[in-house]
Amino acid sequence: VQLQASGGGLVQAGDSLRLSCAASGLTFSMYVMGWFRQAPGKEREFVAASGGSTRYADSVKGRFPISRDNAKNTVYLQMNSLKPDDTAVYYCAAARTTVMVTDILDYDYWGQGTQVTVSS
Repeated sequence: VQLQASGGGLVQAGDSLRLSCAASGLTFSMYVMGWFRQAPGKEREFVAASGGSTRYADSVKGRFPISRDNAKNTVYLQMNSLKPDDTAVYYCAAARTTVMVTDILDYDYWGQGTQVTVSS
């Protein structure tokens, strides 16, 4: 299984970015796909997930819609109204379950991460 995240970059506060995560080696539709992030000196935290439903961290609800294209084996994170506090390495992950999960330990596969930096 491989997860390839892309789309990060350096932006200003208020800007938007779209992250993509292309998956291979798995039956994509059978997995919950999640996004997590890790800021310097902090633990990795849940951002959003997509399975039969979607789930969001309170800090991004209404700003970061998650979507997926099962035909392309790709999950997206549209990041709007970015804030400096959103600065982190963003990771995509796959959980071999059809039940919505948000805990890091529930995810089986991880991508390499993509850096998002938001300047004020």
